[in-house]
Amino acid sequence: MEHRLRYCPKPAPRCLVPLPVGYKTPVPWPRSRDMIWYNNVPHPKLIEYKKDQNWVRKSGDYLVFPGGGTQFKEGVTSYIQFIEKILPSIEWGKHTRVVLDVGCGVASFGGYLLDKSVLTMSFAPKDEHEAQIQFALERGIPAFLAVIGTQKLTFPDNVFDMIHCARCRVHWDADGGMPLLELNRILRPGGFFIWSATPVYRSDSRDQNVWNAMVALTEAFCWKVVAKETDAAGIGVVIYQKPVSNSCYEGRKADNPPICLQNRSHEISWYSPLGYCLPRIPVPQSGQESNWPISWPERLTNRPPSSQDGSNSISSENFLNDMTQWDMLVSKIYLHDLGIDWLKVRNVMDMNAGFGGFAAALINQPLWVMNVVPIHGPDTLPIIFDRGLIGVYHDWCEAFNTYPRTYDLLHSSFLFGGLAQRCDLVEVAMEMDRILRPGGWVLVQDTIEMLQKIQPILISLHWETTLHNQKFLVCKKGLWRPAN
Repeated sequence: MEHRLRYCPKPAPRCLVPLPVGYKTPVPWPRSRDMIWYNNVPHPKLIEYKKDQNWVRKSGDYLVFPGGGTQFKEGVTSYIQFIEKILPSIEWGKHTRVVLDVGCGVASFGGYLLDKSVLTMSFAPKDEHEAQIQFALERGIPAFLAVIGTQKLTFPDNVFDMIHCARCRVHWDADGGMPLLELNRILRPGGFFIWSATPVYRSDSRDQNVWNAMVALTEAFCWKVVAKETDAAGIGVVIYQKPVSNSCYEGRKADNPPICLQNRSHEISWYSPLGYCLPRIPVPQSGQESNWPISWPERLTNRPPSSQDGSNSISSENFLNDMTQWDMLVSKIYLHDLGIDWLKVRNVMDMNAGFGGFAAALINQPLWVMNVVPIHGPDTLPIIFDRGLIGVYHDWCEAFNTYPRTYDLLHSSFLFGGLAQRCDLVEVAMEMDRILRPGGWVLVQDTIEMLQKIQPILISLHWETTLHNQKFLVCKKGLWRPAN
């Protein structure tokens, strides 16, 4: 079950997801990191299966998350400190800002890294442990559904500062190492891969066979071991670093895996098959020391390296203008004039993110933003990651990879005009209803003609809607569901 790939039926089902019995308004952040309402995600199987590993336990009406896990014997905080101790150059929240956690479980690793100003994109499949990603999002931690199977993850090349796997149940050497090649594709040059699993520290034949396979793969990829240690609880961690130039690739005795063809390097990874090749390391432009962004938080407001490359090229003036416009719109209108209670907003999605200006303008609010870049528009996702933000590619004519009731606010800026030419806006509205929590908001900026088309659809879902200044449609979802 953990290897199911994305499937969207055609035609899309026209129905609304019912609420669980006893559903309540989610526990607010930051308390939600440690406890959530059981009735909101009533999945007891993981509690029973992981009861000896301190992942999650039931306490009265709540699910409680103590910060433990299979590899976090002394707690996730101790584990995070141990990583920085064995590799000080990782510099949580300064050099390392954007992280991918593979097979994240209930996402405690990413949840506690937030204390270090690290933004973690956590993902896992739906498996026999039930809806772990739903637990993570209910807690207010960034996460989405995905699997490394036969298709690329929906991220650009060279964007994550670090990738983490703690017993993530991925066979990295499968199919000649194609799953690990996919991590290599999305990891920044000079970025780190942290692997905490039994082959790192156990000596039985099965684990040693896996370790030997990993040694062969990482050497073929030119990854360098920069740390390998065992903590006080006996848990081993190895940290690899991706090269920063192509010299090692070109100096290998065997061209296996081969270097990718250049003409494939700018394809958007949407329903794209995994590739058996190593993408070339981008060569810094004249005057740049490397393609690594400057330290956080300065990287948020500086013109990103990726904004100066090829089809993503934007001028410093255009980047500054975009940032200034979003700062003014959010500070002057969004946060004060639209009647949204931002104290109840934690999980936010920008459905048409552009350069990430909306998310950047909200950076000092106690929330996080999933920046979605539609696949039929400009490919701005590398710029978003370079700024220290997170996001994915998506086609809004399909369902988004998340569980029901997982976002508090959906934001859309001039998205629907293009969508209306390709798909039914009723189905898009139903998908928005599916992923929005009861009590959550939708904020749409668009032309008055498009807002007048969308408003009746959202009213039909029994949402409260208000039109502001003929420019902004603000909607609030209630508890209504159609009668059986």
